[in-house]
Amino acid sequence: MIIAMDGPAASGKGTLGRKLAEKFDLAYLDTGALYRAVGLSLKRAGHGPEDADRAAHAAKTLDSDLLNDPELRSEQVGHMASIIAANPVVRANLLAFQRDFAHQPPSGKAGAVLDGRDIGTVVCPDAHVKLYVSASDPVRARRRLHELQAKGVATDYETVLADLLERDRRDSQRATAPLKPAQDAVLLDTTELDIESAFERACQIVDQWQRS
Repeated sequence: MIIAMDGPAASGKGTLGRKLAEKFDLAYLDTGALYRAVGLSLKRAGHGPEDADRAAHAAKTLDSDLLNDPELRSEQVGHMASIIAANPVVRANLLAFQRDFAHQPPSGKAGAVLDGRDIGTVVCPDAHVKLYVSASDPVRARRRLHELQAKGVATDYETVLADLLERDRRDSQRATAPLKPAQDAVLLDTTELDIESAFERACQIVDQWQRS
């Protein structure tokens, strides 16, 4: 079973993806971490995310150890990842890794959950279950603000909202694999839902597929 989770930042898809993987005993891959790892590689080599050739090379020779690096979740690396993700060569270089993970899950798992921006449309168009997770801009900004404040990051609501909207713009307007729901994706709006309610709804969607 392959579950594709797509949606914008702070919509809740990552948390839902991890919980679904645990419940159904599936492998889990946060594909955004791959682009963050490329960004972190460039940052430590002293290069910017706009250096297309170096970003493509970093994606092709990606060090998987970076996926567990604490700095991967920093806001600076996240910003770099959003820019890097618009590079079509980077996306092509990471595509095989993602598809191999989905179709040959590690640890003998019977399937996989992948979350990102183009899982249901590009990476795994053959996914058995496709979810597009969304939430209103203000709710996503408040969620991200609380995450950052919990990490001790000094910021404010307006700054976080502006950053989210800019990422949305880049992700949805890029020429290669833009952020959008797959035609056969089930839309899950988490604006008015807490995590447990959203998870219950997601489980119902998966269970419905299993019964079909």
